[in-house]
Amino acid sequence: MVSIIILALVALFVGFRLYSVLGERTGHEQQLPSNRHEPEPQLARTAEVGQPSQAQPHGAGAEPLDTAYLPTAGPGVRALLAADPSFDVARFLEGAQGAYRMILEAFWKGQLDEVRSFLDPEIAGAFNEAIAERESAGQRLDNRLIAIEQAIIAAANTSGKVATITVRFEADIVAITRDADGNVLAGSVSDAVQTRDRWTFRRDLGSSDPNWILVETDDE
Repeated sequence: MVSIIILALVALFVGFRLYSVLGERTGHEQQLPSNRHEPEPQLARTAEVGQPSQAQPHGAGAEPLDTAYLPTAGPGVRALLAADPSFDVARFLEGAQGAYRMILEAFWKGQLDEVRSFLDPEIAGAFNEAIAERESAGQRLDNRLIAIEQAIIAAANTSGKVATITVRFEADIVAITRDADGNVLAGSVSDAVQTRDRWTFRRDLGSSDPNWILVETDDE
C-alpha cells in the first residue's frame, strides 16, 4: 500500500487549529501503521464526500448533503447534529482533507511534532515506531499526494458528549521508497496509485477545544 504526501496546507491548517478534522493515509511498503485493536471510542461516526468544491455549508437546522456521507452513516450524522447544532458537515470534511494531507506529509518526512496535537497518543506512538523502523533500515519516503478524489463520512456515532467520525478517503498518490543514497527501492515517479483509507476522529463535544483527534487508521 502507499504512504501519502501532504501538500503545503500544513501552515494553513495548523494555524487554523484544524477546526474540522484530520485527514488521510496511504498504501505501499511504507504505509501508516494500523490501529485496528484500539478500543472503540464512546461515540463513532463516519462520513464521505466528493471534491471539496462540491461541499456546501451545513450546520444547525440544515440537512447534511447526501453526497457527504454514506446512507448507513445518515442516522449517526443526524444524531451528531442534534447533539451539537454548531457542527458543520461540509467544514468538517474540508478540514479532514487538510488534516489528511498534513498528517501524511509529516509521517513521510518523519516529523510528527507539527501535528502531534491532532494525534491520539497511541496513534502517535505507532507512527513513531514506523518512522524509527524506516530510518533504521536506511530508507526514506519520497511520496506525493496528487489528488484527493473523495472524502466521505463512512460512519458516525455519538454517545453522551463523545463523538467519533470515520472518513473514507480515496486518493491518488505517487509513493517512492529510496535508500540512503537516493536510489529507488520501490515505487515509480511516473505512476500514481489509487489508495483507499479510513481515518477515525474523536472529539469531546463538551470541550472548548474545537479540534478532532485522529484515533485510528485503516485501509480498505
